[in-house]
Amino acid sequence: MANLDSLLHSLPCAPLKIAAVPGCEEMAKVIDQYLVSFRNDIIKMNPEKASIFGYAEDSFLVECGCPRFGTGEAKGVLKESVRGVDLFILVDVCNFSVTYKTFGYVNHMSPDDHFQNLKRIIAAATGKAHRINVIMPFLYESRQHKRTSRESLDCALALEELKNMNVHNIITFDAHDPRVANAIPLKGFDNYFPTYQFLKALLEAVPDLDISKEHLMAISPDEGAMSRAVYFSNVLRVDMGMFYKRRDYSTIVNGKNPIVAHEFLGDSVAGKAVIIIDDMISSGESMLDCAKQLKDRGASDVFVCATFGLFTDGLAKFDDYYNKGYISKVITTDLIYQTEELKSRPWYETAKMGKYLANIIDTMNHDVSIEKVRDNTGKLNKLMQKHQ
Repeated sequence: MANLDSLLHSLPCAPLKIAAVPGCEEMAKVIDQYLVSFRNDIIKMNPEKASIFGYAEDSFLVECGCPRFGTGEAKGVLKESVRGVDLFILVDVCNFSVTYKTFGYVNHMSPDDHFQNLKRIIAAATGKAHRINVIMPFLYESRQHKRTSRESLDCALALEELKNMNVHNIITFDAHDPRVANAIPLKGFDNYFPTYQFLKALLEAVPDLDISKEHLMAISPDEGAMSRAVYFSNVLRVDMGMFYKRRDYSTIVNGKNPIVAHEFLGDSVAGKAVIIIDDMISSGESMLDCAKQLKDRGASDVFVCATFGLFTDGLAKFDDYYNKGYISKVITTDLIYQTEELKSRPWYETAKMGKYLANIIDTMNHDVSIEKVRDNTGKLNKLMQKHQ
């Protein structure tokens, strides 16, 4: 466990509690189980900590909810006191499976609905918590992070709203553009990456994968994912390639300029396995096009790693590309809602993030440096040595 020495000899800033906004209860339970285990292990090594109020609990979860009126209006409810606690609120803005009724009709919740529920739970705490921290793995409106014409800056507005509600820290993963933190320069904004969990899930799924420069390459599907691919290739000590998108700037389809073609830059991929790494799979069109091009260039296997698997256009095309041999595995995290249909696919693997999130929460609650938790390089090197 990262930062173990620091946790053994430091005090929590306040008793720890976790509130799960409706839609992310499953992940909250996993995190809670790890936290209970972590605290019990620490007490075994430092028995004095057992005397700290609220340090070791059977559960750190706070029961909460957002019941609806018949009109669709709602309210946030905390079913126990959070006075003086270090409150971590977990929200999944992408969970479209959560529904509510309005005038007798069933609505699926949108990211806007989930963000409103988050604010309701914050408001229900009525300023009594010692500190409020928001864990929002998929940063709300993160794709609307910059202004290119007469348009709103939704992500910056959302962050400013949370700041005005006295949220101290915002924890997110693989933000589309981390510079959006400039909207709240005096508040904590932590952006984490699941690189280690990607490689761990890939090696568990493909245990005979050859991690060497001669047999593996890291690929960026576009210019925006370059930094991820560069880091991955440096740690794995393999070559890197990238695609860049040629767009038709004379037309707009679904709010963006359509991609005309993907052009590849890099060494030959012939006979090599390739790992395409990105922040999200939305419809999957561009990712699948990159995979097909790589197979056409002679790649032996194409593995896709993305932090968030949205699959907004369904799974049929992924099934088709898997059956045709264009993709071997697709790995995304469980930071957002995953359908049972997705988890049953032979080409799909989950990078499990519960333990990592619990580690982040435990470290932040102790108010010690988060750097060891954030740094994936040491863990990746150990994983590679073990694999080899």
